[in-house]
Amino acid sequence: MLKVTYIQYDGTAHDVFVPEGLSVMRGAVDNAVPGIDADCGGECACATCHVYVELEWLNKTGLPPEGSQEASMLSFAAVSQPNSRLACQIAMTPELDGLVVRLPEDQH
Repeated sequence: MLKVTYIQYDGTAHDVFVPEGLSVMRGAVDNAVPGIDADCGGECACATCHVYVELEWLNKTGLPPEGSQEASMLSFAAVSQPNSRLACQIAMTPELDGLVVRLPEDQH
């Protein structure tokens, strides 16, 4: 199990343990973390699992490839930033143990 810390917009932190291979979105949904709506269920079709990856983790998570479906979906996110990702597109690996993501104020 790999640790992910989800930080809500108000600063409330939720430490969750996610199995390797599961997405950051699935970890949040399975553990009832507020702020991840995941309306499409992880199909990269809605942008309601938008997160901000803490800068020190960006070299490990990477950014969405230019022109990808994820990049397109992020254009629909309420407040996209350079460190924005869709949590459904980040699969947990041992290198991501301890990952910290912040949630936007709203997903819609």
